[in-house]
Amino acid sequence: MKFTLEPGVASHLIRGYSDAEVRIGAHSVRGSCIVTADTLITQWEPQSFAELTAAHCEALLSLAPELVLLGSGAVQRFPPGEIRALLGAHGVGLETMQLGAACRTFNVLVQEGRRVAAGLFIR
Repeated sequence: MKFTLEPGVASHLIRGYSDAEVRIGAHSVRGSCIVTADTLITQWEPQSFAELTAAHCEALLSLAPELVLLGSGAVQRFPPGEIRALLGAHGVGLETMQLGAACRTFNVLVQEGRRVAAGLFIR
């Protein structure tokens, strides 16, 4: 007998990414965004990872994730301590990685049924 994992119904899986866009489901996003398995926010204010502040993370926290992934663009960068402290104070894990790695990791975690929110930055 062969067992296979049937993926859950998640309309917001990431289908592709480049240095100009992220394809989420049927959407083409050309700026920073927040994505969960069932939510897509394309009008997220910070336009680049360098602009990210703790105040911007309130939108991520409002989605009640257990883990936040930050896709920092073409290279891996790390957020300021105030962001790490804010998420830690709410008991939310944080991982920061290059955009492609964040997209792939997001899809795996969504398929596992985890409550993950990704903040993705093209630049």
